[in-house]
Amino acid sequence: MTTTTLALEPLTVTIGARVAGVDLTAQPAPELVAAIRSALLERKMLVFPGQRLTPSSHRAFAAALGELTPAHPVVPGLDAEHPEIYVLDSGDGGKAPVWHTDVTFTRTPPLGSVLRAVSLPPAGGDTCWTDLEAAYLSLSPQLRRLADELEALHDGRDDFEEYLRVRRSGEGNVWEGELVRSLDPVVHPVVRVHPETGRRSLFVNPGFTTRLVDLTETESRALLGVFFAAIGRPEHSVRHRWTPGDVVVWDNRSTAHYAVDDYGDQQRVMHRITIRGDRPVGPGVTASPR
Repeated sequence: MTTTTLALEPLTVTIGARVAGVDLTAQPAPELVAAIRSALLERKMLVFPGQRLTPSSHRAFAAALGELTPAHPVVPGLDAEHPEIYVLDSGDGGKAPVWHTDVTFTRTPPLGSVLRAVSLPPAGGDTCWTDLEAAYLSLSPQLRRLADELEALHDGRDDFEEYLRVRRSGEGNVWEGELVRSLDPVVHPVVRVHPETGRRSLFVNPGFTTRLVDLTETESRALLGVFFAAIGRPEHSVRHRWTPGDVVVWDNRSTAHYAVDDYGDQQRVMHRITIRGDRPVGPGVTASPR
């Protein structure tokens, strides 16, 4: 099977596709896995509607796409049987109404994510994804050349440090082979070269990117404002309205996403699994180990 045999319905010109006729409860053949991975490189975000996954079949499908990470560096998994599943429960702080790329505050952010709708509100609760390659290309050539040379600080402490300290007594999960006891900020290139396609993305996000390295605070704030505006343009994004059984897979190396918080106190529960990635690399330069 090749990507041309997948029934793909593009959702926008550059990002997103709906995939019909695939049952994710069955163990996927290597040809199907290769087709999905290939389609993901081109479309960046894939929707598989009408699935009937359990936590175990969710994990089995995600594991076919690559090596799995723990649920999160700090937050424990669903249960002892499914430590890879990160539960996003709106009643327990599981909302993320800001553009972000998953776990960029670690040295090796995930390659991708597999998100399953478990419990949906009667209305609202959509998720948006944005194309970071298109965001990069929307910048002027002069600004792209500058961005190619920059590095940025990614920091998860505002979101997760108190959780680590209070609810986990200072000990998170084993991430990147080490027990997480602190959330030290990390540096990544502002422009990431995709390790499989070679294409460049604007690899910063308002959720975790706090400043540009070696620039003044004023310069950093101004340039990040320009970059964040490029990321947030609707021309680069797709909005998905969840229905029961939907599974969405996305490439974490070339996208950011936004969970729309428009459903009040209604409950929304999602299960996410992330696939192990590698260290982001800029145009000709590897991010420095800070």
